[in-house]
Amino acid sequence: MTPTPASTAAAELLTLGHRIRHFRTRRGLTLDDLGERVGLAASQLSLIENGKREPKLSVLQELTTALGVDLTDLLSKEAPNPRAALEIELDRLQRSALYGELTLPIVKPSKGIPDEALRALVGLHRELQRHASEAIATPEEARRANTELREWMRERDNHLPEIEELAESRVLRAGHSTGALTHRTVSIMAEQLGFDLIYVNDLPHSARSVTDLENGRIYLPPASIPGGHGLRSMALQAMAHRLLGHQRPTSYAEFLRQRLEINYFAAAALMPQTAAVSFLQQAKRDRNLAVEDFRDAFGVTHEAAALRLTNLATARLDMRLHFLRVSEDGAISKAYENDALPLPVDVTGAVEGQIVCRKWSARNAFARTNRTTELYQYTDTPAGTFWCATQTGTTEAGEFSISVGVPWGEAKWFRGRETTTRAVSTCPDPTCCRRPPSDLADKWREQAWPSARLHTHILSPLPSGTFPGVDDSEVYDFLERHAAG
Repeated sequence: MTPTPASTAAAELLTLGHRIRHFRTRRGLTLDDLGERVGLAASQLSLIENGKREPKLSVLQELTTALGVDLTDLLSKEAPNPRAALEIELDRLQRSALYGELTLPIVKPSKGIPDEALRALVGLHRELQRHASEAIATPEEARRANTELREWMRERDNHLPEIEELAESRVLRAGHSTGALTHRTVSIMAEQLGFDLIYVNDLPHSARSVTDLENGRIYLPPASIPGGHGLRSMALQAMAHRLLGHQRPTSYAEFLRQRLEINYFAAAALMPQTAAVSFLQQAKRDRNLAVEDFRDAFGVTHEAAALRLTNLATARLDMRLHFLRVSEDGAISKAYENDALPLPVDVTGAVEGQIVCRKWSARNAFARTNRTTELYQYTDTPAGTFWCATQTGTTEAGEFSISVGVPWGEAKWFRGRETTTRAVSTCPDPTCCRRPPSDLADKWREQAWPSARLHTHILSPLPSGTFPGVDDSEVYDFLERHAAG
């Protein structure tokens, strides 16, 4: 668990007390001896050594003189010896909210407690913390965390300036200026961070990449993942953890936040802000904005270009929009909107897994015979009219569609605005597309008995582990095999 400011301050005070005691005993002084030299009663000095009272600066200066040490030595945050380190860590762990919830007594590490017993106590506390940090998030907790993150990004118009600047500076530092980011440039970026990119055939099945911090290696698969962002993106995501100063996530929400940030960094590096905005602004002036052109200009997938557009459209093009990735059964897997598109939501506010209206282009696109081009469509909804461009794709998991859309008034900037394809959606009114016509319902209600397809994710527990979904044992075995290479 992340230490609180209060627990950090208490640990620092206890460390100071241990260092004072360490230097006092090393000089062979009793509490009375040292107290007499600095003008304090032994009882007051004992409180300082036990971390229960913060000494004034004047007292600290007197102590340094009496103990014959520098003030920097006295104020060091390092424990003076292994025993003190155990006592300090035990004190910190017992102050945690997690231990407090157990309402168990506090163990005071007196001289009578042997080092082995202290190590056992600290070990038990560490295991308690580890189990708490690796606990499986309930579906509701996970969906609420994802919803909070989506709303946090909406408040920022899906734009993170600090990561934009970091990504662009790293790309420029590697010598890249225009065009698609090459694999060679990505390798240079890794080398500048002290990493080699190693391509292997035996990556753990639960990991897209593995970073060996000890030996400075980033292990990647030998080929791109179908439908993914490719090796460049995976390498950039691995580097982003270091560049963004990420620590091991202590909650599912923190894990999701880190994943969002590394994905954002990778996209901002593949499509640097200055070049991307210049390209999009020119396309807007020409009234010829198109995701497919943006995609081809930077050599990324259609989905990556569509998502990147959401990062830049509002902040840099003064345009509100929405993005949808929808599976062939109509379920949302990814979504973003700041244009008031009426997305379906559950009681937690989450959109993932919700079914979009059959009238939307995100679903109509699956019915087209020719899917090589985008489907352009206007859709009238209770919240207004929206224009969308939708492209379909296929992975091993099935078909999906990628949609980018804007309110009617913004369609004038996009290619495909002249489409005559139009639909009317009244969702969430069930008569729109969810409730069958009454004549068909009357005919088949008692005669139909379909066998439902059970989605595998419905009964699957959310992944646990320090990095949810990753098999730690498999990863460590992998690193051990390659460490000697």
